[in-house]
Amino acid sequence: MTRFRLHSDLSCITSEATMPPTTPYAGKFNSCASYGNNNNNHPQPHSPYRNGTAPKPVKENVYNGAYSAAENPYDIPQPHASYRSSSVSSVTAKEHHYNGGCAVSENPYSSTQPHSPRQHSTSCPARAYRHTTAPSSSSGGSSEQSSRSNSVAAKGRRYGHGVTASYGEMCYHDNSLVSASLEALIQHLVPTVDYYPDRSYVFTFLLSSRLFLHPYELMTRVCHLCVEQQRSGDALLDKIRFREVAPKLVQLLTEWTETFPYDFRDERMMRCLKDMTHHVARGDEYSWRAMQQMTQRLIKRLSALGQYEEAVAALNAVATERPASLKSKQASGQRSDVMSVCDDPFVLAQQLTHIELDRLSFIGPEEFIQTFAMKDPLENHKGFFRKRKTSNLEAYVNWFNRLSYMVATEICMPVKKKHRARIIEFFIDVAQECFNIGNFNSLMAIITGMNMSPVARLRKTWSKVNTDKFEILEHQMDPSSNFSNYRTALRGATQRSETAHSSQEKIVIPFFSLLIKDIYFLNEGCASRLTNGHINFEKLWELAKQVSEFLVWRQVICPFDRDRRILQYLVTTPVFSEDELHLASYESEGPENNMEKDSRRSLRSSLLHRENRS
Repeated sequence: MTRFRLHSDLSCITSEATMPPTTPYAGKFNSCASYGNNNNNHPQPHSPYRNGTAPKPVKENVYNGAYSAAENPYDIPQPHASYRSSSVSSVTAKEHHYNGGCAVSENPYSSTQPHSPRQHSTSCPARAYRHTTAPSSSSGGSSEQSSRSNSVAAKGRRYGHGVTASYGEMCYHDNSLVSASLEALIQHLVPTVDYYPDRSYVFTFLLSSRLFLHPYELMTRVCHLCVEQQRSGDALLDKIRFREVAPKLVQLLTEWTETFPYDFRDERMMRCLKDMTHHVARGDEYSWRAMQQMTQRLIKRLSALGQYEEAVAALNAVATERPASLKSKQASGQRSDVMSVCDDPFVLAQQLTHIELDRLSFIGPEEFIQTFAMKDPLENHKGFFRKRKTSNLEAYVNWFNRLSYMVATEICMPVKKKHRARIIEFFIDVAQECFNIGNFNSLMAIITGMNMSPVARLRKTWSKVNTDKFEILEHQMDPSSNFSNYRTALRGATQRSETAHSSQEKIVIPFFSLLIKDIYFLNEGCASRLTNGHINFEKLWELAKQVSEFLVWRQVICPFDRDRRILQYLVTTPVFSEDELHLASYESEGPENNMEKDSRRSLRSSLLHRENRS
């Protein structure tokens, strides 16, 4: 069977010489290959193996209340559900073609989300990010735009397809913003009495502006411009004008705090927000109350984030406490294995999905951009380099690695070959259930763990395993043709989610390392600045498109019952390091050649020396 291995690490993702280490198959595929490769020789994501068999019923959780366990951060409702905007427009019916059929269904994701520039949602999601209409001489906002462009007349030139027009320092093509100077983009974000920026523009610019300036700098300039442009020299008139624009400023700040709350962990951002609250309080009581409520929601969200990060750190500390000899404990029956905690693959897949969605919910959209945010070459002021705030994204990648190593540890631990084979077959079934659910990240982590060399070399064990289902799963996640099989399955799962009639069908958990790789190559493959100094806003639209899709997946609430005992085991059970895995593998099935014998001898010596030092 095909063997391949994945390892995720974000430590050097910004290196220009290599592709990001979160991309597991460097050099094995073209990053620009088409995502739409035709491949119908794989099962659909909702039912890959169940032809001719009755679907497996959802089992009642037999562990609920049966065991006492330590407090677990995954035993609480997902906090992100409390931060959705109440101002959601009515959903629109969309037509979807799936599995050869045509079904018209209400789409739960077609409504306006507080973090997503999808209010112009169409059958082609990309269009939602490119519909920032150019100013028109017949529109009511023409005077506003003319002041923004210093009364520069619009100049248009016709290309082979469509029309490109320049308005001052902003360039449009077919009514879509394609480039502009940084100053013009900042000005375009500032609301006025008779103007409010398109929500798709707000999301896109707030997301990607951090490639060019710090969020604190952007907020300071936006608030300053919003206040200054209302000044006329007449104090009474200024107060009236600011009272009229205050609700729009509050709306902009609300979108910012709800979509990018982690920006406000910066004390300077909070001070600026506090200053604007005092400023608004002098003009409009209604807007002041709205600012107070917005601030309370923000503080609540940041508090939940802090608690989550502390819980993850505590769990990681427990998980890294490795007994002196896990192998001896297993032999004496003192250590539980995964099947003694949960022997139902479907239930284990459900608990893995809980962990995935919990951790996804805390990843901020800006973390994708801050992963590779660098100093803009046109900016010379000091202090531009900033500490990357990607801790939640990195924690999620570490979870993938932990799950892979846990799978390998569980397989290499048992002394008896028959027991090892049973563990392998169990994880194959768990991977299959993850695929059924739409949990592609856990699926790939399990496949990766089973393809690690300490597991792959256990030939006598594998000879006892029926690998038919595993080979189908490997084919599904095959990296060839830029993961074309997986991308097809992901599109199918996304369509299923959009037409879902149950909470379970809404679940889409992407293979996360590949998502990061796609965003990385999109950033690296397109220039952020054009030759005329303008910012390439077409690139920013595409970045927003990919990140916004992730945010839709992130907001799904897991419908399965939680089992605290299983969750506790998954996030805290000790796992072997790579060297320990190799040694355990040699102890399970002895070396087959001189090279493996030398490797075992060296590993024994180094691990013994390491234990003596500790």
